[in-house]
Amino acid sequence: MGNEAVEYRKRELRKRFRAIRKELGAEGRAAIDTRIEQRLVALPEFTQTEVLLAYLDFGPEVRTRGIIQASWDAGKTVALPWCVPGTHEMRWFKVASFDNLVRSTLGVEEPVPVDENEQALGTGQRMMALVPGLTFDPHGYRLGYGGGFYDTFLAKFDGVSVGLCREAQLSDDLRSEGIIDAHDLPAQLVVTESRILRP
Repeated sequence: MGNEAVEYRKRELRKRFRAIRKELGAEGRAAIDTRIEQRLVALPEFTQTEVLLAYLDFGPEVRTRGIIQASWDAGKTVALPWCVPGTHEMRWFKVASFDNLVRSTLGVEEPVPVDENEQALGTGQRMMALVPGLTFDPHGYRLGYGGGFYDTFLAKFDGVSVGLCREAQLSDDLRSEGIIDAHDLPAQLVVTESRILRP
């Protein structure tokens, strides 16, 4: 499949899964997300995690604020991503509350990039990263929003990567859709409201 065909297929899939997500409704999504949160925080991998690298949910994404609060309550370090302008890179900064975040040009709340608050990777601490996506499949592959930030990040992350996905947004096999290439790395776990998938 050529590049143009792949990009077209990705656009069509994004349109499809945005529509599915919208059909769930705000109340339906909230109820599902609570169950996803409950499943995640019960995982031994979460219990053992010292540092949670979390995205902060935006709009109809799977909610992460409850997971972040549970991490603080358990004494874990929480870091949020800051997208480096003009690149596909993210830097991670520790946060201790939802206060003092700033809204990026993309509309996402981000931490203020203060050097002394930066969370380094590869410190030997047990880390878990929550990975956003419009859809995941049972193999851990995902279709994101097209920015490439998490693809770049996952290539150098050696902790536990976790995709959060509602069952209605789960794909059968994204590789069979022809949109997965050698640069796409799967999440190690996918958590839905009804099961834990371990690719």
